Amino acid sequence: MRILGIIPARYASSRFPGKPLVDIGGKSMIQRVYEQAKKCDHLTEVIVATDDDRIYDHVIAFGGVAVMTAPDHQSGTDRCAEVALARSQYQVIINIQGDEPYIDPEQITKLAVCFNSADVQIATLIKRVKTEQELHNPNSPKVIVNKMDEAVYFSRSAVPHIRGEEPQNWLEFYTYFKHIGIYGYRADVLQQITKLPISALEKAESLEQLRWVENGYRIKVAETELETHAIDTPEDLELLK
Repeated sequence: MRILGIIPARYASSRFPGKPLVDIGGKSMIQRVYEQAKKCDHLTEVIVATDDDRIYDHVIAFGGVAVMTAPDHQSGTDRCAEVALARSQYQVIINIQGDEPYIDPEQITKLAVCFNSADVQIATLIKRVKTEQELHNPNSPKVIVNKMDEAVYFSRSAVPHIRGEEPQNWLEFYTYFKHIGIYGYRADVLQQITKLPISALEKAESLEQLRWVENGYRIKVAETELETHAIDTPEDLELLK
């Protein structure tokens, strides 16, 4: 099975312009993500997908592979779909977040092996919630999982609601999981989901994956014990240092 790892990277971030090129210990963020992804033996190839000449030129300069994509994509998923459409030799596409400079290759592997099962359409990672702060943080989406290890629902709220118990005690009564935002897709499924209109659930929670759930696509989940450290703002970068 041939698996393509794609790292979507755009320059014009509202909260952190130029984020992919920021220096972290002598290397850019995008170079660190690329090098970590290349360590995963399950990936046949790794490509940075960008709409900015500065990012493209930088990736080529450090010896990476990059392609230019359309500037009007609404999400990293859409950018991945454009790249994948021209590369029919790949059966699976993995969308690797470009703002996690220390992503562990083991997490990519966990996602890749989900596709050893022929009926998996989409896959993603989850991690057990261990603190009250994490549970009630709306910037950390939670995932409801069924007995087949598939995502039933994603929410910025802590779900399920534990009736009759104070929210600060909910972790004592239920095992909650948070979503780790890395995705894998069958190549044909990726093209299908990017053609779907924005759904009501997606609008309500501002979570793209709810569009897929609402349209009946199945999302396999794999559990990881490894934490991820995304850089969304300059303040996040300072904390990482």
